[in-house]
Amino acid sequence: MVASGSHPPGAGAGAGAGGASSGRRTGPCEPVFDPPPERIVLATANAGKHAELVALLGGHVDVIARPPEIGEVIEDAGTLVGNARLKARAIMSATGEVALADDTGLEVDALDGRPGVDSSSFGGVDHDDARNIDRLLRELRDVPGPERTARFRTVLVLVAPDGRELVTEGVVEGTIAIGRSGVDGFGYDPVFVPDEGDGRTFADMTRAQKSAISHRGRALRALVVALGR
Repeated sequence: MVASGSHPPGAGAGAGAGGASSGRRTGPCEPVFDPPPERIVLATANAGKHAELVALLGGHVDVIARPPEIGEVIEDAGTLVGNARLKARAIMSATGEVALADDTGLEVDALDGRPGVDSSSFGGVDHDDARNIDRLLRELRDVPGPERTARFRTVLVLVAPDGRELVTEGVVEGTIAIGRSGVDGFGYDPVFVPDEGDGRTFADMTRAQKSAISHRGRALRALVVALGR
């Protein structure tokens, strides 16, 4: 089953590009997980992602951190949903629990949708936020403000040992700033200005302000609805 906080995946880097960013759910009305899980093991080891997931899911299910003895999963599926599925299945196999994984891409129109599925390693080193932003700003240095449109896309995959799977997606449209601003957030947050905000970057917002309109927040809220919570 697929439940969406945006629009169905299509062409483009990662899982697709373009379209509206309002939350919605598609697919059957009945929850795909029946009964819904009482606890979920998170696949991410990223502290920022972990905090956002716990904040939005903690009131609905018992959220368990990824056991420290489980190593990183090689993300070589080539799509956001494929990478999230690899991670979720790996954690589920290792723990025997329902597992939740995400993959997120930044899709920049002036770069033909890049970095997309390669967002975490865009700067040449995996999960080096500073290098990723440095390269992004270099490649956009001659692109004027109105043409710096972009979007964040998050895909969540929830899998259970009995084979059940739920996929949700969230998208937020915005633009890439000329330079960094803000100290909160992670990833590309210091240079992403959401269209539905007030001109600040995600890194200038509080966690609650960001989650209210963010790609990950939308994907998580779609997940909660799909679980019947």
